[in-house]
Amino acid sequence: MSWLSSPAHHRWLEAETDRLLDFGRAARVPAGGFGWLDERGLLDATRPTELWITCRMTYVFSLGALLGRPGAASLVDHGLAALAGRFSDREHGGWFAAVGPQGPQTTEHEEKGAYPHAFVILATASATAAGRPGARELLDEALAVSLDHFWDEDEGMVVESWDRAFSRTEEYRGVNANMHTVEAYLAAADVTGDRTWLDRAARIVERVVHGFARGNRWRIPEHFDPHWQPDLEYNADAPAHPFRPYGATIGHWLEWARLTLHVRAALTALGDEPPAWMVEDATSLFDASIAEGWAVDGAPGFVYTVDWDGRPVVRERMHWVLCEALGAAAALFAVTGDERFDDWYRTWWDYAAEHLLDRDGGSWWHELGPDNEVSRTVWEGKADLYHAVQATLIPRLPLAPVLAPALARGLLA
Repeated sequence: MSWLSSPAHHRWLEAETDRLLDFGRAARVPAGGFGWLDERGLLDATRPTELWITCRMTYVFSLGALLGRPGAASLVDHGLAALAGRFSDREHGGWFAAVGPQGPQTTEHEEKGAYPHAFVILATASATAAGRPGARELLDEALAVSLDHFWDEDEGMVVESWDRAFSRTEEYRGVNANMHTVEAYLAAADVTGDRTWLDRAARIVERVVHGFARGNRWRIPEHFDPHWQPDLEYNADAPAHPFRPYGATIGHWLEWARLTLHVRAALTALGDEPPAWMVEDATSLFDASIAEGWAVDGAPGFVYTVDWDGRPVVRERMHWVLCEALGAAAALFAVTGDERFDDWYRTWWDYAAEHLLDRDGGSWWHELGPDNEVSRTVWEGKADLYHAVQATLIPRLPLAPVLAPALARGLLA
């Protein structure tokens, strides 16, 4: 029997979901929001409370609430209260990227970015699906901010970031923020019933996957100028940057493959006929990630990045890449029924069990070195649960609606 259709495997996934949720409860910051957890599962007091982590944890606990886990709903409400209060910029709109004891803090690039604002949408849409008070009002606000400031109708993409007053935008465009905007817009479409959010997500996917990826031998350019011309040498002197690394990022090929199939399923559910390239391109991204990313240096695991000839640059193994590989394999198996995707799915869970799951300290190790020993080159600690929890739920849910709305409709296998 396929693992992806095995009730016994589904029970194991459920136990892993609960193990992760239990670990994440310690991320609650008393002043509001959720913080960065260290390797022992304790709050890292040296870091500010960041918007992207607060939103991702609010999202995760929304999933927990929809799963009927006691205590999860109150953690969702804690996250929502931080979005309504501590993080909210009532003067200029939107949300601050980080807050500390002295108030808002600036980040490396700009104060208000499309990346964390996409997670505001995902968190509030998921909390809305979970029926939490105040969530829908925050979702409507987040969608308005996204439409007014980040969505570029002419380009069919989102801009990267702004200063606090939304008066000056950064001279940089990136596909990472657009990727998470696709995820957020899919959730918004499911929760609001407004398909324009799905149509925007589909436009982004077509440009990135069927355009940038296909046109560059599936090595997706990550960094662009304001006119969406790729800057292939961006951060060549900082190849291990956690958000903007040099070269092509293997894990994003897998994430885009899965998101393409979510968009396809959402279009199908509305009676549309999705283009044939969606399955073809998702499969090509999946195959390219294995050919250039998996065990290419003599040891199991996905390398983090490759150069434009497909050679490894940063060889550390990130837990989130493995999580996205699991999700992509599950999605492609659901669409095609091809057993090779189930075979890879088994291979990668075996790898995770041997190398990534921390049975003593909890959660997953976030980074391993090329020798598959714990490394801290790019990521220290165990920042959040977003990728790992999704890896335990995607195999048990349909591709449309997305996770939280699917749980709300009782579609869990």
